[in-house]
Amino acid sequence: PQKKQVLVKYSGGNPTNHFQGQIHFHSSDFSLEILNTSRQDGQLYEYSVSKGREEEVQQIQLKVYEPVSHPSIQILSRELANGSCSITLNCTAERGDDVSYSWGSQDSRTSGPCSGNSSFLHLSYSSWNTSTACVCTATNPVSSWAVAFHPSEC
Repeated sequence: PQKKQVLVKYSGGNPTNHFQGQIHFHSSDFSLEILNTSRQDGQLYEYSVSKGREEEVQQIQLKVYEPVSHPSIQILSRELANGSCSITLNCTAERGDDVSYSWGSQDSRTSGPCSGNSSFLHLSYSSWNTSTACVCTATNPVSSWAVAFHPSEC
């Protein structure tokens, strides 16, 4: 036999909240608000409506994400030769679930050498071309943060 916890029972126009202080049921639109959401709230929920001999059931998978923290950029390697600079960068966020990384130019009109879709970026440019900063953006479904790297740091 399968056991389920009933969060709210709505019968005869009256809701009964079995988890007072943890959830709030809005009878105006039948939405359910989980208060102080935690990772443990990320699970499969079931919504059922009974009318006479029929029951309609819907399942909802709730995912809870930790927001992305401010990313930081580390220089993994740096080489200066013949007036040209080669740098390998790594952008990482210390916290966050399902984080993806992208690189772009601070000047949105040009992508140039700053373009990439991973946490790593390899830059190669002449030492006098240091006007545009590269921006790393760390993103997940609930948040996004960006940090810039100025090529003059070579």
